[in-house]
Amino acid sequence: MSIDKMLCSVNRDSMSDHDNFSCGYAAIIGPPNAGKSTLLNRLLDHKLSIVTPKSQTTRKKITGIYHNEDCQIIFLDTPGIMIDPMHMLHEAMLKTTRETLREADVVVALIPAVRKETLFDREFTKQLFHDWLTREKKPVVAVLNKCDLLSKAEQKEALAMIRKELKPEKAMALSALQGTHVDDLVEALQPFLPMDEPLYPEDILSTAPERFFVSEIIREKIFLQYGKEIPYATEVVIDEFKEQHEEDPTRKDLIRCSVVVERDTQKHILIGKKGSALKKLGQASREEIEKFLDRPVFLEIFVKVRPNWRRKKGMLKSYGY
Repeated sequence: MSIDKMLCSVNRDSMSDHDNFSCGYAAIIGPPNAGKSTLLNRLLDHKLSIVTPKSQTTRKKITGIYHNEDCQIIFLDTPGIMIDPMHMLHEAMLKTTRETLREADVVVALIPAVRKETLFDREFTKQLFHDWLTREKKPVVAVLNKCDLLSKAEQKEALAMIRKELKPEKAMALSALQGTHVDDLVEALQPFLPMDEPLYPEDILSTAPERFFVSEIIREKIFLQYGKEIPYATEVVIDEFKEQHEEDPTRKDLIRCSVVVERDTQKHILIGKKGSALKKLGQASREEIEKFLDRPVFLEIFVKVRPNWRRKKGMLKSYGY
């Protein structure tokens, strides 16, 4: 299969004909660590977006396509919204989110619940609606995520505040991590989707090529394995992706990639003593990639230093930002 082919799901029931079928785009936005990628993965019942405990894991728009017999929803997972971007990479991420909003028919504004008297970050949420959503004039479904952190009474109180202060078209609570009320979100979004035929075949989960998800898997492992500034100063570039020959299924895919960092000290940390850290990264990445692609791969990882790449417009553009 060509690396430019779309990622396909398997074992989906055939979509039945439906006179009132709806199809459209839903952008998922919110602050870093709100649970946007976890929600997308839960909706699709497939790990499409990488997830780590660290903030700002998602840097680019991730497209995930949900299907049922009544609708097709193209979910757009976006980078977390930062009030004060620190450098050009952050600004590029915010630009991606802004452009994604313009594509959407409806917006899912994810508001993470917190175990505090405020129940959620009210100041940030107000700013999110005022600076990002009001001007776009798109219907908004406000979603209080991580509702398992709150009691039923606290959930009710938080939703009442959201409805009163922010005035979304709909407001609901769910837990993306536990799957609580996630199915209700699809039902809530359907009225805002155009009545139309599906845009994609029912066995398509994403429009992104395999090499994109391979780079994301490696980046996820970097976030999980290394601490402090290393994951944030790192970019993964797929230099070569050769698929196994159809006539010889015993051959492995060849994947060569570069892990880009900003300083020599970061390179030394990534490689580790006698290459131990890089070997661990390669092994964890390869296992996850093979699981994702459902075929064996030969993975080579090189580490390159590109000083201040996060602050250079030309380099950011070459990395797809």
